[in-house]
Amino acid sequence: MTDQNPPDDPAPLVTRDESGFTVDATLIAQGLDLPLHAIARAMSTGAITTRHERGEGEDEGRFRLNFLYRGRTFRLTVDGEGRIISQARFGAAPE
Repeated sequence: MTDQNPPDDPAPLVTRDESGFTVDATLIAQGLDLPLHAIARAMSTGAITTRHERGEGEDEGRFRLNFLYRGRTFRLTVDGEGRIISQARFGAAPE
């Protein structure tokens, strides 16, 4: 029997540092049903906007990261380390 190390985990899709959360563009593209190459431009022009919420009470330590684009919302709920707890896609609330 040989002793093998487990394969390295793939790079995390969500990371957190002192400036906030960073979400991999591939995940955003999948969540908003957009091609990957469109994400950077849509974010830089403001076509994709973001909102975040910090959990309180029972949800303390959790964060909601929302990406909004043309009536669609992609929401990630993550813990303080950036681990994804849940994902949701839905139409944006009317203004």
